[in-house]
Amino acid sequence: LMMEYSSDNVVDHGPQYSVNYKDQEEIYLWSDITSDGNDDPRYMWQTHYSAIAAANQAIQAIYDLGDPASLAPQKAEALMCRAYAHFVLANVFCLPYNPETADKDMGIPYSEKPETQVIVKYERGTMAELYEKINADIEAALPYISDDVYTVPKYHFNKKAGYAFATRFYLYYVKDDKSNYDKAIQYATVVLTENPTAMLRDWATVGALSPNNSIRATAFINVSEKANLLLYSTSSSWGRIHGPYGLGEKYTHNDMIANKETCKTISIWGGYSMLYFSIPSYQGLPKVIMGKMAEYFEITDPVNDIGNAHVMFPAFTTDEVILNRAEAYTMKKDYTKAAADLDTWIHAFTKSTNTVTVESVNALYGEYSEATGTGMKFYTPKAPTPKKALHPDFTVESGTQENLIHAILHVRRILTLHEGLRWFDIKRYGLEIYRRTVYNNEITVNDELKADDSRRAIQLPQSVITAGLEANPRN
Repeated sequence: LMMEYSSDNVVDHGPQYSVNYKDQEEIYLWSDITSDGNDDPRYMWQTHYSAIAAANQAIQAIYDLGDPASLAPQKAEALMCRAYAHFVLANVFCLPYNPETADKDMGIPYSEKPETQVIVKYERGTMAELYEKINADIEAALPYISDDVYTVPKYHFNKKAGYAFATRFYLYYVKDDKSNYDKAIQYATVVLTENPTAMLRDWATVGALSPNNSIRATAFINVSEKANLLLYSTSSSWGRIHGPYGLGEKYTHNDMIANKETCKTISIWGGYSMLYFSIPSYQGLPKVIMGKMAEYFEITDPVNDIGNAHVMFPAFTTDEVILNRAEAYTMKKDYTKAAADLDTWIHAFTKSTNTVTVESVNALYGEYSEATGTGMKFYTPKAPTPKKALHPDFTVESGTQENLIHAILHVRRILTLHEGLRWFDIKRYGLEIYRRTVYNNEITVNDELKADDSRRAIQLPQSVITAGLEANPRN
């Protein structure tokens, strides 16, 4: 919820709808968030550091036993859990990793030992220090992950999940010599094997299911689905807020965004009719929903019928991994292989018989020509398109490299709709986004998040600031 509401995947529908929960408005407006629910900064901070503490305790217990080889897989899992939790927190509460300023930009505390004191003074450190430690944990863990120690591997950091996480991490951990992209490609190939087509989700089968949100969502997070690499349960209201219910209607992913920017746009596969995954209409609701995130309600008090709302979250999928590899190939200027990965992806995701080539990507996402009708106009808040100007902290060359990045950002936005990853792409590529009200067929622009806006780093929880950790600055 926090990542989707921060992103450009939602719009304000005006005064005819009210806010159900305070955090919806605070997050949407890029304000400092004062509410205290399961989808808010305090809970995210607390639960991720609790996971880190559990990992640290496991690692210490293994060391206390003499660090035997028989426990190497368990230590590897703990290292990956620790790295992943810090990575998520960094990408929520910090600015994106910038190779030029990482040694100055604020990170978050990297916890590596169990706490033995009631009060411990922490420093935030830098993004350079933080990413170096994430990198060290990943590299120490990868050789020792073993699926043999798990009853249900996909509820753990299994081997493919570990390599998928490493692929995403090395996209973000940009190096001046671009060596990070070599690792992203190498690790993605471990996940995808030499036959990536066989590893992607069977979208045709999912799309043929009843459009009922719960049925499709249950299939989407099925542990036997080959594309799902790591699944975990969260305590969250996101399933009901964005889902086909009369809640969260003020800020939603609506028809305008779907038709102009996301799942109903024309892209390298053709038009919306080519999608396997049809989008049902929900009468009276200003929502366009891909059935992926349903609510699973845990009853804790049967007498009073109360309990906790949960969402099953697919942390890593092969569908994302192949797009990550396409991005890495693009940044290494191996454009033919990047286009080939996009081609593999669209034939899994859509019914299209088009062949994606470097030329077809340039024709669709290149500079717009009114004379030939080729290319795509850049987005403006009142005339939206899928193509937003790039302002990354690293170099993207104009022409083919930029066009392929636009294509990848577009299709990854569609693929990960409702999952929160769009916000990370907005931060990494310096996409400038707006707050718009759509009411009575008019678009009103209310605010803009520029590439250098400090609100891209969500403010730390107030309790953490009060405890002595330095707050994120605001410009």
